[in-house]
Amino acid sequence: MALLHINYFSESLQKQSGMFVVKPDSAPPYYTVYLLHGMSDDYTIWQRRTSIERYADKFGMMIVMLDGARMFYTDTVAGVGKHEAHVLETVNFIDDTFRTAKSPDARGIEGLSMGGYGAMKIGLKHSEIFGSIVSHSGALDVEHIHRNRFSPEITAIFGTELNPDEDCFVLAKAAKKNKKLPNIRFDCGVDDFLIQANRDFDQFLTKEKIKHEYEEFPGDHNWEYWDLHVQDGLRFHRAKMK
Repeated sequence: MALLHINYFSESLQKQSGMFVVKPDSAPPYYTVYLLHGMSDDYTIWQRRTSIERYADKFGMMIVMLDGARMFYTDTVAGVGKHEAHVLETVNFIDDTFRTAKSPDARGIEGLSMGGYGAMKIGLKHSEIFGSIVSHSGALDVEHIHRNRFSPEITAIFGTELNPDEDCFVLAKAAKKNKKLPNIRFDCGVDDFLIQANRDFDQFLTKEKIKHEYEEFPGDHNWEYWDLHVQDGLRFHRAKMK
């Protein structure tokens, strides 16, 4: 495996940005997973807190770890910061730079906490790009977060009224209607403060007859949990890729 630290100018963010890329030793084209960090982290965190290189080698995939700041991977209402567009821009950058497999069946998106929300939202909105979605301990009920203003950035990010295009529940139903559902998996620790949001999303998808995998495991909102279960996510992506 090769670990590449890439710095480049992001048109979507109008600033310099960075990413880590773990590139397989196997022959291209490469299957690729985009790995999104949580609210208090940055693009270095997966490399620092997990054995992501070893897991990438195990499953034979390219892993891209980009930066999402604290902006819920959303094109913010106030100020400069098109963070959803930044994810899509990064896909184009990676496809232009490396010999990747370029069909949605060869791409996955995955994240934890805020990044779990980002992965679920962007994956549901852009099934023409991502064929599989994995969320760990995801902040999936953003309507609840928006209504209760859990951080000072929330209004600046989403505005005073939440756009339905940012709501995973709305997006899942729309994707089903349009017959554009990716493969979906999510999990959460039973002691995690976001467990109810994940249970609610599981119940919603079940009611809507939307195919998905959901599992609960012992654990809390911490790296001991995520280092273990990111492997489950990569295994899920790899099984769906072709």
